[in-house]
Amino acid sequence: MRPTAMKSVAIVGTSLAGLRAAETLRREGFDGRVVAIGAEPHLPYDRPPLSKELLRGDWEPDQLVLRKQGVEDLDLDWRLDARAVALHPGAHEVELHDGERIAFDGLVIATGATPRRLADQPNLAGLFTLRTLDDALALRELLGGNPKVVVIGAGFIGAEIAASCRTRGLAVTVLEMLPQPMVRGLGPELGAVIAAVHRDHGVDLRTGVEVAGIEDDGAGQVRGVRLGDGSIVEADVVVVGVGVVPETGWLEGSGLTLDNGVVCDATCLAAPGIVAAGDVARWPNPLFDGALMRLEHWTNATEQGVHAARRLLGHEETFAPVPFVWSDQYDRKIQTVGVVSVAPDTDVHIAHGTLAERQFVALFGRGGRLVGALGFNRPRFVMQYRRIISERGSWETALQLAHA
Repeated sequence: MRPTAMKSVAIVGTSLAGLRAAETLRREGFDGRVVAIGAEPHLPYDRPPLSKELLRGDWEPDQLVLRKQGVEDLDLDWRLDARAVALHPGAHEVELHDGERIAFDGLVIATGATPRRLADQPNLAGLFTLRTLDDALALRELLGGNPKVVVIGAGFIGAEIAASCRTRGLAVTVLEMLPQPMVRGLGPELGAVIAAVHRDHGVDLRTGVEVAGIEDDGAGQVRGVRLGDGSIVEADVVVVGVGVVPETGWLEGSGLTLDNGVVCDATCLAAPGIVAAGDVARWPNPLFDGALMRLEHWTNATEQGVHAARRLLGHEETFAPVPFVWSDQYDRKIQTVGVVSVAPDTDVHIAHGTLAERQFVALFGRGGRLVGALGFNRPRFVMQYRRIISERGSWETALQLAHA
C-alpha cells in the first residue's frame, strides 16, 4: 500500500515519541483516523522530571504535561490503560489485552522500554523501579517518611534518584558493581568524577560490590540489601536502577526483526507500512557510518517520533541525528553529544576546564573524527561540538576549538 493511500494509523505507545508522531501526522495534513494506544491510564507526560523535580517535591503531576494546549486538536482515538499484546501484520491489526483488534494502514511502534529487574527480584513493599508517573508518586510518598534509601545502580537514573533523595536530606547508599559509575562508557577517570560529586554530597557510594539479594522483614516489607560478602545494607526503601530493556515482547512472532529493539532501516522503516521510534527503535545511523543505535533519551524520542511519522507519509530521508543526552545532578548539568565511549582506539581530551574543578568538556575522537563530547556545566561548548559532529568534523578541528 502506498503511504499516501493510508486512511488509518495506529500508534502503539503514548509517551513522547508517540505523541510527536501524532502531532506530525496532523501537521503534515493527514486527516484519517489515528488510534493512540497507551499502556498507562494517563495522557502523555514528560518522564525526565520523574527522577528529579517530581521526586524532590518541587513539581506536581499537572506540571508534567507535554502539550500545555491539550490534545483535543489532534483528534485522536485514545485507547489508554490498554496493552498491545500482539501484532498481526498480514491482517494489519494490533491486538489489545482485552481482545480488541485495531485495524491500521500504517503503524508507529513507540512502546519504549521497561526497567530491568534483578535476578529473583521479589515483590515487596518499599522496593521500586522508576519508569512511570505512578512509580514516582508512590516512591515520593514513602520518601516523606524520612526513610533510609538504597539505590542499586549508578547509571543516569540511579544517580538522579540518589541526588534527589540527598537533596531531600535523606540517608542514601548507592551500590554499583562496576569500579566507578558509568565506567563502561566513560572510562575510570571520568567515572571517578561522577563518584566524587555524589560522595561530596553525602552519598554512601559503594563501588565494586555484588548485590546477592533483597531482604524482607517477613511481612512483605523490604528491610535491606544483601551483598555478595553476606553483609546487609539496611534500607526502608530500595530503588533498582540497572537499566531498561526495549518493550518488544508483544511483537514476538510478528515477523519483525527484534534484536535489542525493533530493527529498522536508516529511514526508521521496520516493515512495509510499519515504523518505529524512541527507546524501542534500533537503526543504522548514517552519521556514524551505519552503526546500529538504540537511544533511550528525550531528544531522540522527539526527533525520531517526527521522522517516523513523516516516513509513513512517504518521506524517505535517512534519520541521522547527533545523540544528545543531559542529566541534572545537584548543581551539575551533565550533557553528552554524539557517541561517548572509551575504547582502545578512542582519543580523549579534556578541554575548557579541569576534572578537579568538575567544570569541563571531555572530547572523544575515533578514526580522525570527533565522535562525542561530555560536558560538566559547559552547555555552550557542548553545543558547539555537537555542530562539529553533525558536520563529520575532524579531531583536529575539535582540538582547535578546545585550544582557542
